[in-house]
Parts: sequence; C-alpha cells; structure tokens
Amino acid sequence: MRKPLKCNFHCYTAFNYKTEKAKHIATCLVFEKENPNSTSFFVKTARKRRSCSETFFPFPFCFGYRNVEVKKHRLPSLQNSSMAERALEAEKLNEQAAVANPEEVVSMVEMSIQNSTQRRNLGFFSCGTGNPIDDCWRCDPNWQRNRKRLADCGIGFGRNAIGGRDGKFYVVTDPRDDDPVNPKPGTLRHAVIQDRPLWIVFKRDMVIQLKQELIMNSFKTIDGRGANVHIANGACITIQFVTNVIIHGLHIHDCVPTGNAMVRSSPTHFGWRTMADGDAISIFSSSHIWVDHNSLSHCADGLVDAVLGSTAITISNNHFTHHNEVILLGHSDSYTRDKLMQVTIAYNHFGEGLIQRMPRCRHGYFHVVNNDYTHWEMYAIGGSANPTINSQGNRYNAPVNPFAKEVTKRVETAESQWKGWNWRSEGDLLLNGAFFTPSGAGASASYARASSLGAKSSSMVGSMTSNAGALGCKRGRQC
Repeated sequence: MRKPLKCNFHCYTAFNYKTEKAKHIATCLVFEKENPNSTSFFVKTARKRRSCSETFFPFPFCFGYRNVEVKKHRLPSLQNSSMAERALEAEKLNEQAAVANPEEVVSMVEMSIQNSTQRRNLGFFSCGTGNPIDDCWRCDPNWQRNRKRLADCGIGFGRNAIGGRDGKFYVVTDPRDDDPVNPKPGTLRHAVIQDRPLWIVFKRDMVIQLKQELIMNSFKTIDGRGANVHIANGACITIQFVTNVIIHGLHIHDCVPTGNAMVRSSPTHFGWRTMADGDAISIFSSSHIWVDHNSLSHCADGLVDAVLGSTAITISNNHFTHHNEVILLGHSDSYTRDKLMQVTIAYNHFGEGLIQRMPRCRHGYFHVVNNDYTHWEMYAIGGSANPTINSQGNRYNAPVNPFAKEVTKRVETAESQWKGWNWRSEGDLLLNGAFFTPSGAGASASYARASSLGAKSSSMVGSMTSNAGALGCKRGRQC
C-alpha cells in the first residue's frame, strides 16, 4: 500500500463506487484540508482503481499519524469519467445541498441586504447601491487582482458555490471551437472539461460560436470581467451532474439546438449527445450553482433552465431581454425529486421583449427578491405542482394589455388545488395595474422567519438593479 501524505489538519477518505451485482469498484482518494477554516479540499494521493468485496472499506489512510482526525466523508468528485457515474453521485450531492429550512436562508439574504444598505448610508463606500453582492466586490479598483473575492460574495441558496476559487487561473486565448471531442488548449471548451478547479478568464474580447453544447465539469468559474465575451449563434452552456459552478460576466444569446454528436465532458470521457434544446444555460441535476451578471437574450428555448433535482442555486444581477420562456425551474409536475429544488432570484432586470416564465416553478422553494420587472406580455411568475414562492421587494410594472396585468399564473391547475399553495407577496411595488394573487399560508407559519426582517423597500430596486447584466469592467477602476 502506498504511504499517504501526512495531513496538517483533517484527513478524509473519499471514494466513488459503481455497484456491479455483488462487486464494488472503488476509486480511493486521500484529501487534505488546506486550513481549518477552509471548505475546500485538494487531492493529494490517488490510488489505482481496484475491485473490492462488499465489506471492503478503504479506511483509514491516516493511521499512525498524530493529531489527525479521520472521518468517513464523501466529497464531490472531480474524476468521474462518465455521465452515468456523474449522475449517481450528483443525486446524493443534491440531497446534501438542499437545506432543511429554506426560511433561514431567506433571512440570511435579508440580513445581507440590510447590512449592505446600512454601510451605504453610513458612507463606508461611495459606490454602494444596497445590493450586497455588488457592494462586496465592485468598489475595489484592484478587482482584477482580487478576482476570486467574487466567490465569497454570493447570497441565497447558491451562496456556497465557490466555483474555481481554490484552483489556478486559466486564460482563454482562442475563441474557436473546432473539435468538441478534442478541444485545443487555450479554448473555453478545453478549460471547462478539466478535472481540477479552475478560474477561467479571457485574454481579450471574443465571440465564441460553439459547435456543440459546452459541458461543464465541477469547480469551475467562467469570469468574463475585463473582456467583452459573447457566447452566441451556436450551442451554449450545459451544467449537468456537477457541483460548484459560477457563470459571471458573459453575453449569451442566439443559442440554437445542437446535438446528435460526440462531445467531450472530461479529459477521460466523451460520449454521444442527443439534441439539446438551445437554452442559454441548462442546469441538470446539479448543485451549488451561481449565475451572476450575465446578459441573456433570444435563444431557441429557455434562458436559464434548472431541472432534474438541481438545487442550491442563485440567479442574480442578470439582464434578460427579448425572449419568450425566460426561466424554467422544475422538470415536470410528476418529477417529485424537484421538491429538493431551492433557488434564489435576486437583483435581476427582466427587460424588453419578455413574454413569460420569470420564473416558471415546480415543487420547490423559490425566493424572488428585489428584481425589476419592466416588461412581460403574459405573466411574470408562474408555477404548478405546489411550489412555494416568496416574492419580496420586487417592482412589477404591468403591460398595457388589460388582460395581462396579473403577475402570477397557476399553470393548468384548478383554484381548488392552488389555493393551498404558499405564494405570497411582501413589500412588492405593483405599478400600472399589476396585481399579485397570493395563496396558502401567506405571512403566517410558513413565512414567519422570512418576514422577520423584511426585504428592502422596492423603491431601491432601481439602484440595486441598475447595473444588471454583463459589466464593462476596466482594469484599475471600480467595476
């Protein structure tokens, strides 16, 4: 047996397994915690794959070392070679990512807003808007030297998404996507499939036309700040069976269906992909995802779709325009694993040319806070299959059409069913005849914790969302 590295703090043993009847195939890894306050781990030793009996357990690796706490602990893998293996692991990770009491996370969001607003009012920084995400990093003129600070600025259900914070920088130098199976170093596709954490940045402005969907691996940040980066006129981003992904600062538009082709998803695996719908960002059975400060428009299907048990997601500071079905959260009414889904939608601008689904929800818990809805043609927020929708401090400006004034829509459901669903509006500004139809527990038991602080006044929504979308950050200046 190969001697493992000595652990400085806590040594963990993690393994992924695939059951084949009575036989387990185990990949055994030793992880070392970087420091006692870190939530990140680094692979220090990898043992070869081996056959194991059902009673085999590769533990402990740290025997004989002093002052080392040994625990059985399953960590997100960076080495799954196939989508089948990723799917098995993702299901368990998603269950762990969902919080038992979503109202506590809502209260944390409210506290972040309150603290940011107080600092702004007290004059701690001149660029503050009351938006706690932006106020966390945008006031720093040296943001380009401190890019990874962004990973500590998340709020809501996706607040723990660290992306590639604990990895190296990867600079994209080549906008081409010539070969989805064998991507060239320096391309975005080559960056996102790697098995190690990476913080991905861009050397210059570029338009990336993807031949096939861009399949993300875990622990990645795509950071478009400092460059004008468009993913357009081709396939777009797929986040499938992975964890800890941050998408920031991109223009994503004119995405089209692609597929029936071989596509690489990791350095060791490529496989056949059926037709993709043409979403800007598709999230399948993934957790700890943060989509922030992107400009999204005009795609074949959705702009952001999260389905198949995805959870721990924050969608913030984005600018959505010129699209029909904007955000879908939940696979189908019959897919009950989406009861785990928990999503925060905050500080987004839902702008020109939008029709419906901002978002359209199923089963889970959805906190919609301090967004600016300036356009919709059918409805803003819809749902089916008993989702909980908590709308706080948003600004809803209804269209001229007298038959489209209602913010909410219960999709293909009788009132006798939906009247028990927990949908509530607190502190929302309803303009031009807009109205929100509440139901269920309202401001009582289900929302007691959420309402204890209250969202910031909807009168502040304009300043908090004024810079929604991809930012034009310049080096040496506040972003």
